[in-house]
Amino acid sequence: MKRKNAWEKYNENERKEIFRFAEDYRKFISECKTERECVEVLTAKAEANGYRNLDDVITSGETLKAGDKVYAVNMKKMLALFHIGTESFESGMNILGGHIDSPRLDLKQNPLYESDSLALLETHYYGGVKKYQWVARPMALHGVVIKKDGTSVTVSIGEKDDEPVVGVSDLLIHLAAKQMDKKGARVVEGEDLNILIGSIPLEGEETEPVKANILKILKDKYDIEEADFQSAELEAVPAGPARDYGLDSSMIIGYGQDDRVCSYPSAEAMFAVENPARTCVCLLVDKEEIGSVGATGMHSRFFENTVAEVMNCMGAYSELGVRRALGRSCVLSSDVSAAFDPNYPSVMEKNNCAYFCKGLTFNKYTGARGKSGSNDANPEYIAKLRNILDNKDISYQTSELGKVDEGGGGTIAYILANYGMEVIDSGIAVQNMHAPYEVASKVDIYEARRAYEAFLLEMK
Repeated sequence: MKRKNAWEKYNENERKEIFRFAEDYRKFISECKTERECVEVLTAKAEANGYRNLDDVITSGETLKAGDKVYAVNMKKMLALFHIGTESFESGMNILGGHIDSPRLDLKQNPLYESDSLALLETHYYGGVKKYQWVARPMALHGVVIKKDGTSVTVSIGEKDDEPVVGVSDLLIHLAAKQMDKKGARVVEGEDLNILIGSIPLEGEETEPVKANILKILKDKYDIEEADFQSAELEAVPAGPARDYGLDSSMIIGYGQDDRVCSYPSAEAMFAVENPARTCVCLLVDKEEIGSVGATGMHSRFFENTVAEVMNCMGAYSELGVRRALGRSCVLSSDVSAAFDPNYPSVMEKNNCAYFCKGLTFNKYTGARGKSGSNDANPEYIAKLRNILDNKDISYQTSELGKVDEGGGGTIAYILANYGMEVIDSGIAVQNMHAPYEVASKVDIYEARRAYEAFLLEMK
């Protein structure tokens, strides 16, 4: 089914609004390259839009009512926004669910070492990556170091123009004959993703003097010791800001667009909602790229527990009430899809793939090898979504993640569906998914923002 290019329906003045929204998004992903940074920035925006910390509401013993807006944070890496509607909580919620973690290189717990007069950091890659894409490029270090006394030290090195960057070296082509014969998965080995960070020896130091100099720099700038790496969460990510892409500036290239390209418009849609009937929720989670595991992943009980707390603050808590609220909810699992790439057409089936500039993408199912591991959305639910978006003239398309048996993937959709919710994956098509720099269309980002707000207000 052919879909028009979404740019065509906007006049010159309307296109300015698309570029304005895209510029705000570009700045967001340039600033927020870790889960903690995303939560910190979006929490501040939530408070500026009238949201209150749920913990404060609980402590004060306040009663929540329709129209109230609250947020909850889990371990500084997971965020839930609630805008309470006029209808009974038990009638269900309209939920936007995205993730704010992205593929990267994580520093090991004992990362720093010296070899042949060079100081390096050992890493373990996070998420599904082509390891050879992460070498020979400028990288920045982001994260936190927690000292034994509980002091938290925020680290950000490599983003400012006057700051140095770091990186992983690659083998020169002149000596790479054997390397070039390897399969792609082995061209660069995981244990070889070591980050070069220094080469100047510390004067007067005879044992590992370059490492000693790096430790002196860290002590002087951040007051941290080598042992503090053991209680650190440091991520190596591509350095520098996201950029406009294309001679017409119609796209954005930047790190971490899977899935912040969906999470940002989801949050912005929440901030725009006024007087909702059903309670609206935006849930932004961690650990999706490694299976949604752990205390900050979608498999945790954070969301379920937070729903119970909100209902309790409304004077409406019961175990059955929580079950009803969850089971009667509707969800857009806001996650990216693969955009058709003319350079690699063989992996796509053209009638069932996503294209740039065609709007929000619905993936009825993901998974692999016979839809294994996927949520498969119900047609009744899809019909309701089509009706909402068509009535608002919002561009959308349908897709699957590549040809049958070509590959596959998964999202948080199936986890939310376990509660009995109506769920479908709906996000933005990107090229270069999971590469250090991903590409997305500005008009698709804008259409997603419009679609998410329409869903929050009109889905029943």
